[in-house]
Amino acid sequence: MSKSKTAHSAKKPQLLHLVFGGELTDLDSHEFRDLEHVDVVGVFPSYETAYAAWKGAAQRTVDNAMMRYFIVHLHRLLSPELTAAGKSGGGHTA
Repeated sequence: MSKSKTAHSAKKPQLLHLVFGGELTDLDSHEFRDLEHVDVVGVFPSYETAYAAWKGAAQRTVDNAMMRYFIVHLHRLLSPELTAAGKSGGGHTA
């Protein structure tokens, strides 16, 4: 096995997460008031980094009660077979 493959397998697996948010039409829904103004914060390689970005975005918009930010576990969408097998890591939601 080459050094690069060994180093890659020793790293934590890349579990992609998307952080985005915007102003909702109603606090009991996930429908955005204006899709053109949805804030895509970014894609992150772990839940921990996504959570930090989510928290920062949520804190910046705390004065607007209709603003909500979400974390989407992209790795679960990209590899659902791993989630079904319980290998996706963490069951955290935000």
